[in-house]
Amino acid sequence: MKVTAIVLMAVAMLGHASLGQEAMPTPDQYSPADLMAMEKSLEQKADASGLATETLKKYASDYTMLAFRSKSGKAELHEKFADFYFVVGGEATLVSGGHIVNSSTTAPGEVRGDSVQDGKETKLKKGDIVHIPANIPHQLVLAKGGTFQYFIVKVQEIN
Repeated sequence: MKVTAIVLMAVAMLGHASLGQEAMPTPDQYSPADLMAMEKSLEQKADASGLATETLKKYASDYTMLAFRSKSGKAELHEKFADFYFVVGGEATLVSGGHIVNSSTTAPGEVRGDSVQDGKETKLKKGDIVHIPANIPHQLVLAKGGTFQYFIVKVQEIN
């Protein structure tokens, strides 16, 4: 009787272990060619502001996006999310720090405005990676006629 109970417990534990393995997430991988192909379709979807984005996948405390710009963006600040940009193509100037001109809250934890004043300028090009912590004003500025394509990882910061 004891042996049967032990065997049944072992089978149950193995069953739970295999269920846990089935439910485990798998790594997501995007090659440069994959990202460029997705960017081409985004370019066709750009709105009047020159922006098109697509959320690729949401996780527990972060998510990934792909973005295309053909015009400079608005100034923005995310109170709870840090941004990691991986530049896929094009060039832009990131203006970060300083303060947002004519700022307004557009959604909970999200602030937008006309521009970033008194910020630091950083030139970005294909292959560059940048981390923008939460609560830092930032803006992407493009040269006239330029485009900028980037993969974004948004990570919720715990305060």
